[in-house]
Amino acid sequence: MTRSELIAILIEKNPHLQLREATLLVNTVFGGITSSLAAGNRVELRGFGAFSVKEREPRLGRNPKTGEQVKVSKKLVPFFKTGKELHQRLNKADAG
Repeated sequence: MTRSELIAILIEKNPHLQLREATLLVNTVFGGITSSLAAGNRVELRGFGAFSVKEREPRLGRNPKTGEQVKVSKKLVPFFKTGKELHQRLNKADAG
């Protein structure tokens, strides 16, 4: 699902919303999640999952073209852990 598809669903389920309002709503939610993660906070959406930031340690990598070893510095990466309800729903869909 893309951001545009999410906005379209929001408008479909809430016909009183205009495109501009729905776009602002979706952008505000994503902006809030992004800002919170950038500040090092965890974002938990009960039943859906939790977003957090993990630190990857520095390591030696390899340039795929030359085979030369390259130092890869430490970096922060986003991480998502599914919530219990989402996990159960996904597994129920696989079983059925």
